[in-house]
Amino acid sequence: MSGAHPAVPGDPVVLDGGDRRCVLLLIELRRLVADLEPGRVVHLIASDPAAPIDLPAWCHLTGHTYLGPVQTGTLPPASAAYAVRVEAESRPTRAQAPWQVADS
Repeated sequence: MSGAHPAVPGDPVVLDGGDRRCVLLLIELRRLVADLEPGRVVHLIASDPAAPIDLPAWCHLTGHTYLGPVQTGTLPPASAAYAVRVEAESRPTRAQAPWQVADS
């Protein structure tokens, strides 16, 4: 189907990371996307300055698609929102170390 995604109903799922560091954000994001259907978009709100580096790297590792920064409502000070699209053909990662691919 050449990367096409069927229309997925609903607004993006919002994960407000607050002031948590990327390590905890990735653990939460991993948990969240495991329960979402392919094509769903997640808006992750983060204040960690490493988020714009870690999120694309995590998406590359897992096979999900990093869509980049997005405007979403009113954000807390020093925060930004980033979009990730859930992909069907993703690679599982370790539960407590989502920056590592899970053992087969």
